Amino acid sequence: MGPLLPDDGPRRDRYVRRTRAVAVEIAALAALTLLLPLLLAAAALSDLTRRNRFAGVRLVLFLWCFLAGELRGVAVLLAANVLALGRDTPARRRAVYRARQQWTGGHLDAITWLFGLTWEIEDLDVVAPGPVLIFARHASIIDNALPDAVIGRTHGMGLRFVIKRELQVLPTIDLGGRWVPTNFVRRGTGDTARELTDLRKLTVALAPDEGVLIYPEGTRWTPEKLARAKEILAKRAPAIAPLAHGLRNLLPPRLGGPLALLEAGRGTDVVFCGHVGFDGYETVGDIFGGDLVGSTIRVKFWRHAAATVPDDREELTAWLYARWQELDDWVGEQRRGQLRGG
Repeated sequence: MGPLLPDDGPRRDRYVRRTRAVAVEIAALAALTLLLPLLLAAAALSDLTRRNRFAGVRLVLFLWCFLAGELRGVAVLLAANVLALGRDTPARRRAVYRARQQWTGGHLDAITWLFGLTWEIEDLDVVAPGPVLIFARHASIIDNALPDAVIGRTHGMGLRFVIKRELQVLPTIDLGGRWVPTNFVRRGTGDTARELTDLRKLTVALAPDEGVLIYPEGTRWTPEKLARAKEILAKRAPAIAPLAHGLRNLLPPRLGGPLALLEAGRGTDVVFCGHVGFDGYETVGDIFGGDLVGSTIRVKFWRHAAATVPDDREELTAWLYARWQELDDWVGEQRRGQLRGG
């Protein structure tokens, strides 16, 4: 088959980077296991002082689960590569998709159990069958696990991602993301044309059990980021600024990547994914407050037939913003319901 987006850079550098990352995770898991009783005791004392519903204890236990799950994922990926003789084959791609669903699903299961989360998922059935283009909200460090853990595991769907290059620090993503089509975005390179060319390749030869997922906002929402984004639009894109006026709960979509996908993937249905419950958890430190414990996570999907997606770029931009406003309105409704205790 040949990779759509092959590894870049010297092979030796990739091997060194991946070997070092795996070694760090092994050492971290070994140290954490040896020190676990001491760390749990220290976290419990801190939690009692903070009165944060033992969020520190829960985080220590999750860290152990996370490291163990990552190393298990690396082992499964390496086994799949050996069986494929190091070649990019349909069997290896399917094995990588399954491995990713298992390890991200394991991470989300651990968070759900340790923090006592409740899930309410609406219209998940509309995501299948593929191929589909998926536009997802991005609100925290936790929701990265949602696509594979929820969509992938439920429908057996392999997802091609548009994600930031910094996530290659995790060997599971560094390996698995290169053995299935993945666009690792280089932010701030100035070579937008090359980035969009690579991104468009994700739509090539999509199978009925595959999809492409992108986070149109490009970063996590905060009120400050939303205000800043609207200011930038008013100065640099005054024709588009009115389309973003009604947004309250999402950042305006960055048009380069989403429009490139929609244009390259013409004839493919489009799915939007919204969720609430993970808002405000931008860093691990944000979870220490304890508010995540016992939360209800609500997720909803909308599917739009390819025939309803405009061809003209100006109309396509307006269509994308209209869909994003619908998602924004839904998030606002859910937040108001949470405040009322609903």
